Amino acid sequence: MSRHILITGAGSGIGREIALAFARLGERITIADIRAQPLTETARALAQAGAAEVRTASVDLSRAESAEELIAETWEHRPIDVLISSAGIYPATPFLELTPETWDTVLDLNTRAPLLLTVALARRVITESRRANVVNITSGAAQRARPGAAPYSTSKAALEMATRASALELGAHGIRVNAVSPGFITVDSEVNPVTEEYASAVGDNPLGRRGRPSDVARAVVWIASDAAEWITGEVLRVDGGSSTGSWKLPQHWESAQSEETS
Repeated sequence: MSRHILITGAGSGIGREIALAFARLGERITIADIRAQPLTETARALAQAGAAEVRTASVDLSRAESAEELIAETWEHRPIDVLISSAGIYPATPFLELTPETWDTVLDLNTRAPLLLTVALARRVITESRRANVVNITSGAAQRARPGAAPYSTSKAALEMATRASALELGAHGIRVNAVSPGFITVDSEVNPVTEEYASAVGDNPLGRRGRPSDVARAVVWIASDAAEWITGEVLRVDGGSSTGSWKLPQHWESAQSEETS
């Protein structure tokens, strides 16, 4: 029996790749994004990939009311089995140039929207005695600050804690809530060419390569599946091991090797 998957931010990038991964499993999919044209293109790709059904919803999730509206409309068509919050914004702004409007814009979309979507979904799941999975897409920036990304890092760190808090309260109702935290992921490299400096930064991890949207998509599919049925409140890091620590310290590494061989 095909599940009904709702994915926000699915018009491009990681969200689109997540949608494609579920489409290949023959799931019923509703994709939401603020941009209509990418939605149309993604919907076509999902149908070709094997989705049992594809619906689109053009929505601005920075509006507080839009979360309830999206869940209500989608649920009316068919109850939602899996909610994936992938919509987000990353305005690179130096700390001293931040304004209240910048903070509000980022937090409204990156943190508040996933929370309100989860609340709206949970109320319906509980009322109808169903079960559901929620997967929030966070970021390695939640754990490691980056220059120019104070609002973004803050919003994703808050979302990780909100994931744990909601999992704690919703587990008894058959609702699992987890997060997937990508490291540096190369997205649309043909449209936005990767510079040598960027390539060096994103490949600086123990596994030695840049992350791909498909890496994240496979993790989301797994954690939303029955294979992970006893997992909730977790943040699954998909980052090539970069969150394990600073692994390239040449002066210490060479010293350690010297001591071992002496």
